[in-house]
Amino acid sequence: MRLPSTPRIEFLRTLADEILHNYGKGRTVVSVDGTDESGRTGFAHDLAEVLREDDERTVFTASLRFFQRSAAEQNRFGPPTPERHYRFGFDYSALRRVLVEPFRLDGSAGFVTEHFDPDRDRWIEPTWRTTSPDAILIVDGAFANRPELHDLWLYSILVESEPETAVDSLYLAEVAPRTLVDAVIDNTDADAPRRLFLDSC
Repeated sequence: MRLPSTPRIEFLRTLADEILHNYGKGRTVVSVDGTDESGRTGFAHDLAEVLREDDERTVFTASLRFFQRSAAEQNRFGPPTPERHYRFGFDYSALRRVLVEPFRLDGSAGFVTEHFDPDRDRWIEPTWRTTSPDAILIVDGAFANRPELHDLWLYSILVESEPETAVDSLYLAEVAPRTLVDAVIDNTDADAPRRLFLDSC
């Protein structure tokens, strides 16, 4: 279904066209990184809706938020601190095992988009999904371009808006995601996001 035209939707259509031009066939995994959870997740979901305007492919969304470790597992690494959350808060092995790797297989392998509920601190009963050969998975989450994850994405987006917290500063200093992603988006005005073209010289 064609969405009503707004500056945000038209911006997202331009970005979607770029993704489809480069990765229009097969299984495509896109990441949406950023320090502002609501802005990042909203951007990812709106991009998915725009990509669904093209009826030729199925689009799924997932969030790194639902691939965190349990409180008990995290406590093995010491008391809660921003650094502990950054270094040990997420189960990237599970992300690869139950979501990204089976999704990327061109076949009937099942995958799940949610693994753990951090609010209830318990595992989520898996709902296994399959899809067509041409499909897109959009994964949003903080720290999406850590070395353990960056190779999972065919296309990476960094959404910037809110000032960073202590844990965000650690990530930005260690990883410098701006230098790794395909698109940096200024989402300060969510109704009219704009793309930043950074001079890498």
